[in-house]
Amino acid sequence: MKKSINFSPIGVIHTPFKDKSGMPIQPPGAAGVKGRIELLPEFQDGLKDLDGFSHIIVLFHFNKSKGYNLQISPFLEDDIHGVFAVRAPKRPNPIGLSIVKLDKIEDNIIYIDNPDMLDGTPVLDIKPYISDFDSYPDSTSGWQEKHKGKVHKKKSDSRFLSNNYTSDG
Repeated sequence: MKKSINFSPIGVIHTPFKDKSGMPIQPPGAAGVKGRIELLPEFQDGLKDLDGFSHIIVLFHFNKSKGYNLQISPFLEDDIHGVFAVRAPKRPNPIGLSIVKLDKIEDNIIYIDNPDMLDGTPVLDIKPYISDFDSYPDSTSGWQEKHKGKVHKKKSDSRFLSNNYTSDG
């Protein structure tokens, strides 16, 4: 089933993070950081009523990520896990997902809090975070359970830079 799927960015994320090293690995680690999503003007009408939500789900392209490994060591530990059991940027389809706080919307600009993306990251889609749909209080987090509370302090290191992992596919 080799079938190509093409996406075009709907905008770009602007953050203070110019390179991967030392940046937060998830939104909780970016507490207090401000960013903005500059939506392409032709998509501005799609923002109608989004301002009533406190958080949004941002789907984006890991455009600086090259190649992937099916088993990798994530940022929170040195043990090896399957790529589909981690949120690492080096993936067969380099798509990222972050839930960020929505601060305000002005025209085609969405101001956000706690972005964990590189400056210039292409945005693929935006969806409202809806607690009735997106929160599962009884959920478990597999291998990551032993690392609860550590994401706030953990920063990116060199493990996913281009020269450290090569493509399996």
